[in-house]
Amino acid sequence: MICAGFLSPVDRADLTALARDGSAAHRLARRANALVLLDSGWSCEKVAGALLLDDDTIRRWHGLFIANGLEGLTRFEAGGSACQMNGEQQENLKAWVAAALPRSTRQIGAWIEQEFGHVYAGRSGLIALLHRLGLEYHKPKVIPRKLDEEKQKTFIASYEKVLNSLPDDEAVLFADAVHPTHAARPAGCWAPSQETLAIEQTSGRQRINIHGAVDLETGQTRMIEVETVDAASTIRLLESIEAFYPMLVLIHVFLDNARYHHAKMVREWLAQPGRRIKLHFIPPYCPHLNPIERLWGVMHKHVTHNKSYPTCAQFADATLGFLREKVPRNWADICDSVTDNFRIVNPSDFRVVT
Repeated sequence: MICAGFLSPVDRADLTALARDGSAAHRLARRANALVLLDSGWSCEKVAGALLLDDDTIRRWHGLFIANGLEGLTRFEAGGSACQMNGEQQENLKAWVAAALPRSTRQIGAWIEQEFGHVYAGRSGLIALLHRLGLEYHKPKVIPRKLDEEKQKTFIASYEKVLNSLPDDEAVLFADAVHPTHAARPAGCWAPSQETLAIEQTSGRQRINIHGAVDLETGQTRMIEVETVDAASTIRLLESIEAFYPMLVLIHVFLDNARYHHAKMVREWLAQPGRRIKLHFIPPYCPHLNPIERLWGVMHKHVTHNKSYPTCAQFADATLGFLREKVPRNWADICDSVTDNFRIVNPSDFRVVT
């Protein structure tokens, strides 16, 4: 028995359009019609009766679609295909896609029609063809422009040395600043098909400035809201860290090379007698080596995705409440998303899209 609902929304739309298309070949339109009826809950026997066919034919059409998508449905008994390309054409297509990096199947289908005169009736068959040619839909990764592989290796080695020799009266934290904007961020979600979702947007012009640090061992955070992220806010953050760990002899703080982290007043503060903080600087252009960057992503997922706050003050309360309270409280669930499992990013491992 064939269960209803086996078609994706895209496939169902493609097949419905094909069944209604008066210019489509009659045999192809009839097969599309049969698949749509099966997806609606009709039995093979009922569909066969309506189309004056036998139920084995309907089952075979269903099998062709399940195995090869819409392209499989276009293969007829004589072995032909409504949109089949020969070997040379497929190699030309593969070479063009590799060179042009088209962003949609619509663009690919238009190129095939222009170059070879073949028309693909829907996305399913075209996607199946692209997969057979070893082509996939990619989203490029964003990498910094000036990456130094050796500096990354050196930093990871020095960080592991600190961890491996860390006594009980020392701790390691990662620090950074973030500037979330008071604006809702739409994110995909599952919902009833008949509903149209929307988010009430805010002005998107106000933002809050947070200078913070996280202890990956415990999930404890120090987060201060500031008017401006600068040398003064850096000192405030470091003072907050020292106050939070009164019994520790030394606190290692890893942070990036922002100019205010190297400011003279910060250096003077660190040189004062009794200071218990040692700064370690992450290599330039290497945000992937600072786990707190991943914490900011977790924050957006919980605070801004599909959520709207009437005022910036409410947005600030929700953001700081998540970072100060919910992160430490739920660290067992969050820690796998904010790890020091560092990797070396080498630009030569990528094809850089220009």
